[in-house]
Amino acid sequence: MLYDIFSSLLKQTNPEVAHQLAINVLKRDILPLDLFKFKGDDSLKSTVFGIDFINPVGLAAGFDKNAEVYNSMFKLGFGFAEVGTVTPKPQEGNPKPRVFRLNEDKAIINRLGFPNNGMEEIYNRISNQVSKGVLGVNIGPNKENATKVDDYLTCIKKFYDQAHYIAVNISSPNTPNLRSLHDENKISELIESLNDFRSNQKTSKPIIFKISPNIGTSEVEKLAEIFLNKKIDGLILTNTSIEGKENLRGKDREEAGGLSGSPIYTLSNKIISSFYKFLKGKVPIIGVGGVSDGETAYEKIKAGANLVQLYTSFVFKGPYVASNINEDITEFLKRDGFKNISEAVGVNANQ
Repeated sequence: MLYDIFSSLLKQTNPEVAHQLAINVLKRDILPLDLFKFKGDDSLKSTVFGIDFINPVGLAAGFDKNAEVYNSMFKLGFGFAEVGTVTPKPQEGNPKPRVFRLNEDKAIINRLGFPNNGMEEIYNRISNQVSKGVLGVNIGPNKENATKVDDYLTCIKKFYDQAHYIAVNISSPNTPNLRSLHDENKISELIESLNDFRSNQKTSKPIIFKISPNIGTSEVEKLAEIFLNKKIDGLILTNTSIEGKENLRGKDREEAGGLSGSPIYTLSNKIISSFYKFLKGKVPIIGVGGVSDGETAYEKIKAGANLVQLYTSFVFKGPYVASNINEDITEFLKRDGFKNISEAVGVNANQ
């Protein structure tokens, strides 16, 4: 009852104000978080990128930008959490308003532009808050260095020993020229630079790349060839979309920025299936985009995703969403005769 009232108030509030209120509540443990947690099932456990995951449902980057509440997310039933995007220097991001909630479409348009406290403050915060689950750190460049490798190297050096994996964001549509890093030569240089850094470390942590949904089949094929040749650890598919707004109903549907939520579900699945086929299932995939319930998460897995992430549906459905999805997937696996979630990965990719 208390949560329902709080949720109703949040949905009537400016999206960025509502987001900060939610962060503040999670930081103060006002809600009895463990009440939301699905107790888990062995069928959901898997090893991906060499990391053991208790379930496949993760929190996407963007919600916990400054690494303030990731341990609270584990209490809500998320199997892993990704913080960031973190840049070397603090930055304010783009001018406000820059986040638009489209209730009719179960979608969000944002043009945030990586607002965050900067790597030093976020590093200190993580150092003082030992992670109680799998933690990914999503890294990106400051706006003025959007096409330079240096910012990525600066961040990975800072967070390499703190994170279970590093996510490399080359696909936000809200940082000018960032998506130019999908160019074959530029992404090859970035991969090589990050791999060279890792080769000199005592441990080998997964480095995974977050890709745009707004690419064609030929580009997917070219990128897949590079990823296989460079032996990357994994992909996050996909980021927000600058396409697909023509059928939206919300009053802010024409706002500039990246679209997330239910409207990009099909587009994201198409990219996942394409990469899965061209990569021959050899590179693990985290599927993102329109995951809102057990069915949409399970379809992403069958399209080729080993794990899934969500953010927008957490905004619309609240703290039960991860636990409910895990519970539903458990039942779907039983229904379809799979003993473990890994058996379902990619079964529909060739359809």
